[in-house]
Amino acid sequence: MRDVLAAADAGDPGARLAFDVYVHRLRREIAAMTASLGGLDAVVFTGGVGEHQPRVRAAAGLAYLGLVVDDRRNAVTGQDADLSVPGSRVRALTVVSREDVVIARQTRRLLAGG
Repeated sequence: MRDVLAAADAGDPGARLAFDVYVHRLRREIAAMTASLGGLDAVVFTGGVGEHQPRVRAAAGLAYLGLVVDDRRNAVTGQDADLSVPGSRVRALTVVSREDVVIARQTRRLLAGG
């Protein structure tokens, strides 16, 4: 995503299209899950893009669901945070994924015969 955004900023129309398609699909999948769940309490952004790309989170366009992202809070990357404006019906959160801890725990469990 870093490369796509850098290329889009440099004027590459293909990179801009790639970003637009990515965000469109993000919205589509969140909308589908929201419909299946019958509502939404929070959207959690995690992993490389979710944790480190405020432009993706800002572009997600989820205000229609009651999720409004605060620009100042959204600028924070790489840490657990609440990105929502006060009073937002749906919260936007970033959660550091810590895959390294999960892998270590699973490895320990497997080595112990579990």
